[in-house]
Amino acid sequence: MSTATLPETPSTVGDDELFEVIDGQRVRMPPMAALSVWIAFELARHLANVASVNVGRAVTEMLFQLPPPINRGRRPDVALVSYERWARQRPIPYLGNAWHVVPNLAGEVVSPSDNVDELQDKIADYFRAGVELVWIIFPAQRQIHVYQSLTRITVLTQDDTLDGGAVVPDFRLPLADLLTPIEDAETNGKELPR
Repeated sequence: MSTATLPETPSTVGDDELFEVIDGQRVRMPPMAALSVWIAFELARHLANVASVNVGRAVTEMLFQLPPPINRGRRPDVALVSYERWARQRPIPYLGNAWHVVPNLAGEVVSPSDNVDELQDKIADYFRAGVELVWIIFPAQRQIHVYQSLTRITVLTQDDTLDGGAVVPDFRLPLADLLTPIEDAETNGKELPR
């Protein structure tokens, strides 16, 4: 989530680079840590297995164009869009790089390069746009902060079970299955002490 402001030109933001749109400018997103990518994928996979039947679509790294007054393109690591907000039969846009819908759930997996102020701005944007539930995953701490609003936050640890609340009522995931031990390259692949 750490960002660098770049003009919106193909020469500075390549087609294969991830970006968000903040105040009309494309803002490059640095690559996620390997473990963060895996966690985002696993979380989206579990979410899709439960939600796709009758709740909605789970996606990863989708750019969402949030409506005014936010008017920003945000790219959560994991998101869920309910069939109420985007009907199951309605095709997902093929053209353009953003989906013009507000997700019901947004998840961010924190990487070492992330900036806490930018993360807080993103959480605020999500709730102002109408996101109902935000998950912030901290792999190094083996925690997930579950935001039901900017002031209603629950901290879960690896011994807890993540649920989808009112957004995805049948979703349950033991965090021990998701929050794996962290390896440190400097310790030759040994798990970091806790």
